[in-house]
Amino acid sequence: MSIWYTEKHTPHSGITMEVKKSVYYGESEFQTLEILDTFEFGRMLLLDGVVMLTERDEFVYHEMLAHVPLNTHPSPEKVLVIGGGDGGTVREVLKHPQVKDVTLVEIDRMVVEAALTHLPGISEGLRDPRTRIVYGDGVRFVADSPPGTYDVILVDSTDPVGPAEALFSEDFFRNCENALGPDGVFVCQSESPFYHLPFMVDIFRRMDGIYPLVGFYLAAIPTYPSGNWSFLMGSRTAETTFPQCREHAQLQTKYYDRHIHLASFALPRFLAEALTK
Repeated sequence: MSIWYTEKHTPHSGITMEVKKSVYYGESEFQTLEILDTFEFGRMLLLDGVVMLTERDEFVYHEMLAHVPLNTHPSPEKVLVIGGGDGGTVREVLKHPQVKDVTLVEIDRMVVEAALTHLPGISEGLRDPRTRIVYGDGVRFVADSPPGTYDVILVDSTDPVGPAEALFSEDFFRNCENALGPDGVFVCQSESPFYHLPFMVDIFRRMDGIYPLVGFYLAAIPTYPSGNWSFLMGSRTAETTFPQCREHAQLQTKYYDRHIHLASFALPRFLAEALTK
């Protein structure tokens, strides 16, 4: 008898895969968390039944969320990560030798503890001495941060529903801008161009005017809705241009490189046109 996991992306489409076994299940005051071992994608982390990552393709998401902004900023030393308690984004940030301090703000301690135990290859950066973990509300943390504290802010959030909805508000975007230094760069994951285009246009308009420069870039992530995912980046300095890739030492990556960095800002016509309407 085979067991299959299915996540519906719309009422009529989704993703399905065969499961070897359930590795972990837990419930916190915020959400349910499950780690399944699958035949095709290895271990898979679910929050409230929605795929957050799989061992097979997580590197795409985490490399693109981290390396594009860190290689846009001229010299990133202090980085703030909101969400991302699995540690994948922190792991990639720490590959940059100039980074001196990473603060991870995660609302749910269960995510961090489960990742450290069951996803060691993803969560390894959480044990690094440069990493500081704060358990709490990321929206409140940013609002309380002194101006100019961080060089780069990365929002590694769940979908914009429930508690995560505030991470896409105009107030939050403004507070992040305030917490950034003079050359600061902000990035948040921004959903699928195929399934969530109206949402993408909406948050683009919220960001536009807060940062001198705002733009989307894209990556191919097989287990995310449509397999095509977006990230929204804002730069605090008008001198920055997108795409821009600072010269850097060779990073140990599997998806990201300088060519991908530059090409990821090329948007399909339907998305580019939606942003100008």
